[in-house]
Amino acid sequence: MDTIEPVAPINMSAMSPIVTLNREELPEDTEVLARFLVGKSLVAETPEGRLSGRIVETEAYPPGDAAGHAFHGQTPSNGSLFLERGHAYVYFTYGSAYMLNVSSEPEGIGAGVLLRAIEPLEGIPLMARRRGPVRLHDLARGPGRLTRAFGIGRTYDGFDLCVAGPLWLGSAARPSGPVGMSVRIGLSREKDRLLRFYERASPFVSGPARLRR
Repeated sequence: MDTIEPVAPINMSAMSPIVTLNREELPEDTEVLARFLVGKSLVAETPEGRLSGRIVETEAYPPGDAAGHAFHGQTPSNGSLFLERGHAYVYFTYGSAYMLNVSSEPEGIGAGVLLRAIEPLEGIPLMARRRGPVRLHDLARGPGRLTRAFGIGRTYDGFDLCVAGPLWLGSAARPSGPVGMSVRIGLSREKDRLLRFYERASPFVSGPARLRR
């Protein structure tokens, strides 16, 4: 198995400081928010230190989307999707992985944006310990890998990501490259909708090569 690639420390001082995104900065529309978050930051404050990374891939699950968890209405398990935009919705899937979503509409309307991939910035050694011996590009390339690298589990469900705390959304550390759009990955319902957004040419984006151009 590949080991973690040796990397030079990232010079964060050469990048823009990451500050918490205010809720008012988040577009109140699921598809628009999914595109807006590409290039922004995800930050986790842990006892072992800070983890941060650039969001390079998202998927939108707007109101009424049959592929979304809110399609059949609010339940005890998906209630965080119905919170005001900017809250975490975390669920367990495939029997092995957690998925992190951001609620995306006004309170009471169920919809969300799945965070699919991160370009690691800070805390890379800790991410590597959590993920095991993998390439740097694979540390958080895919939604299950992302949550494992950042130590995100069900306890984060419902967290407000627009305030300082253990997990929050941040501003862009540097400008994003061109943003591409494609169908979402691994769906059987509404699979032809172009609701996946990603930073073109980023080696940290997940999915097949034909969806990373």
